[in-house]
Amino acid sequence: MPGIKEIRTKIKSVQNTRKITKAMEMVAASKMRKAQERMRAGRPYARKVRDIALHLMQANPEYNHPFLKEREMKAVGVVMVSTDKGLCGGLNTNISRVVLAKLKEFQQKGVAVQTTALGNKGLGLLTRISSKLVSQEIHLGDAPNMERLLGAITVQINDYLAGRIDALYLATTRFINTMRQEPTFIRLLPLAGSLDDPFQAGVSAEQTEGAKLPTTHGWDYLYEPDAQAVIDDLLQRYIEGLLFQAVAENMASEQSARMVAMKAASDNAKKVIGELQLVYNKTRQAAITKEISEIVGGAAAV
Repeated sequence: MPGIKEIRTKIKSVQNTRKITKAMEMVAASKMRKAQERMRAGRPYARKVRDIALHLMQANPEYNHPFLKEREMKAVGVVMVSTDKGLCGGLNTNISRVVLAKLKEFQQKGVAVQTTALGNKGLGLLTRISSKLVSQEIHLGDAPNMERLLGAITVQINDYLAGRIDALYLATTRFINTMRQEPTFIRLLPLAGSLDDPFQAGVSAEQTEGAKLPTTHGWDYLYEPDAQAVIDDLLQRYIEGLLFQAVAENMASEQSARMVAMKAASDNAKKVIGELQLVYNKTRQAAITKEISEIVGGAAAV
């Protein structure tokens, strides 16, 4: 049985660890609220851009934008969104499993894959498996920066427009609620004709592929300078909105997962401290009993 000093040292060590995890839990809770507000604030903009783009495409069915053309898949691009730091439960592990499974699936079909990493953890994974990494962006901070994100994603979009890849996929974590975050693998390009919101609850990844353009309403617009230029700009904005929303969803998921993980760590530390206190008391009581027995024995011998 360990001595009293060793147990006391261990208790002090666990108490210090609990202070750290408790502080990290509180910081994550504060950042989580801001990240969720930022994530929800971006949804109305993306929804309105999506609605207008959908209406314009309905009004001009003869114009087939390159972002909407289906191709035979010979090469694809994959953008992986992850966190820069750990200590957020199984968040990065879950999205890594999805990405690895999809990369294996593409490999079995003979489809070439080039990758982009947004976040340090994803960069580490894609580097370890020796994937064809064409762009990266790390140290994203607590808020998405559109300029930095576009710098990384533009490489993939240019390759798509040039015909070097036939589809572009996005792997991120969709925020459901504080206790649940769902790894999501969606097709970014070519766009689904219905322009469904892939981050809306109830919309599966399969629904983002092969969806047809609904034609239940007629729309009439006045264009300046022309319909093609307006649709081109709107679809580009739509892609940017999807990317921004993906990173915002991942950041909200990160802070939620970290808060839950740190709370679990704090609770476990409290439990360990209680068990160590019990062992400490038993050891101390045994030592006191032994000393009393020695004193009584010595007095009896005299």
